[in-house]
Amino acid sequence: MVSDLIKYLSSKKINILGFGREGQSTYKLIRKYLPEKEIIISDLKENFQNEYDFLENDKNVEFISGSKYLDDLEKYDIIIKSPGISFAKIDISKFRDKISSQMELFMQFFSNYTIGITGTKGKSTTSSLIYSILKEQNKDCLLLGNIGKPIFEYVDKINENTILVLEMSAHQLEFMTHSPNIAILLNVFEEHLDHYKSYEDYIKAKCNIYKFQNENDHFLYSIDNEKLREYVKFPKAKTYTISVEKNADSDISLVGDDVYFENKKIYDQNQKRNLVGTYNLSNIMFALGVSEILNLDLKKSIQSVNNFKTLKHRLEYVGKFNGIEFYDNSIATVPMATIEAVKALKNVDTLIIGGMDRGIDYSEFIEYIDNSNISNIVCMPKTGHDIAKKLKNKKAYIVNTIEEAVNVSKKVTKKDKSCLLSPAAASYGFFKNFEEKGDKFQELVKKN
Repeated sequence: MVSDLIKYLSSKKINILGFGREGQSTYKLIRKYLPEKEIIISDLKENFQNEYDFLENDKNVEFISGSKYLDDLEKYDIIIKSPGISFAKIDISKFRDKISSQMELFMQFFSNYTIGITGTKGKSTTSSLIYSILKEQNKDCLLLGNIGKPIFEYVDKINENTILVLEMSAHQLEFMTHSPNIAILLNVFEEHLDHYKSYEDYIKAKCNIYKFQNENDHFLYSIDNEKLREYVKFPKAKTYTISVEKNADSDISLVGDDVYFENKKIYDQNQKRNLVGTYNLSNIMFALGVSEILNLDLKKSIQSVNNFKTLKHRLEYVGKFNGIEFYDNSIATVPMATIEAVKALKNVDTLIIGGMDRGIDYSEFIEYIDNSNISNIVCMPKTGHDIAKKLKNKKAYIVNTIEEAVNVSKKVTKKDKSCLLSPAAASYGFFKNFEEKGDKFQELVKKN
């Protein structure tokens, strides 16, 4: 399998576009098998190559850095692009058919069974849950992709029987022309509008997860999501619709307190589980749907579901301090994720919001917060400050740092109630990512 990929790359003029973790793993794989191959690496950061010792003695690599790193891309045979690089403001007509990625190349040259999961929210939890179910039933499987594990780093661990569970971001799917054997599309909400020309382009990127499937494949998606009902058109794969809103027409549905896969009862939502809330029940339904498609042991799958622990920064319980329960949901970078977290906890007295402004419409979010039982809204820049001006019924506290937010929250939150960090906005511009924001929140919460 890897030999076919290397044979394909050996005759190509290659540009590795972006030299983060994924770009580095692409370089190392090519160098392992093609040590004399000429490679061009392009990155926005000036003189990025000076940071990597392993590039120092490579005489067959050329570097393009700084503001011109996107120039003349049409002269390459293949552009192996890192997901985070945006072409939203660039005319790509001359080289669009040359854009590829690790995910695309893997799908093209490896014959492994693949389970792909995407969605604006819930993909890490659902991917990890499916992986746990498979692993605990002794399946040879790997969890890779957007979860932080580039596929090319694990090529040598993959054999023909390995099942790949792939968390797939919209950025990874944007230029894909291959789809996984089982495709899961959890939801879509306004997100990453700084990366795409429009919300529609973002949704279309997500839909690539099923677009290239065939009749031997399987596709699962939520019909509770308005945009998916609008944009999912004519899947070729065997399709399963999922609904937690008790939609009678869905294939995997909630009937009373029970989850049904077609006409078979597969789960009682009242069972004790660590994944709380309606949105997590939806994630569970997708995972159990995959279990049924693969004919796994249902009892063991349910046990895996109920024992599965919440991932970090995803409605993570930080602890009870001075009578207040603190939760870290820094992963919530869109309004709907914050709303669902509030609904799941039920006793939120203080909500900390705010982050980078990416042009998302907050009108429905503001209306929800205004009419909720939350007493205190702690508002960080930039979006939090903007939202505070529009709140009519809530006490809004304007702060400028996460330190101020935590200090205010400790003072105003009622005993035996919850304080929830759930930004409803991205962390960029203030933190490196949502993990850094969540880690800092937890550190401050635990301080006396």
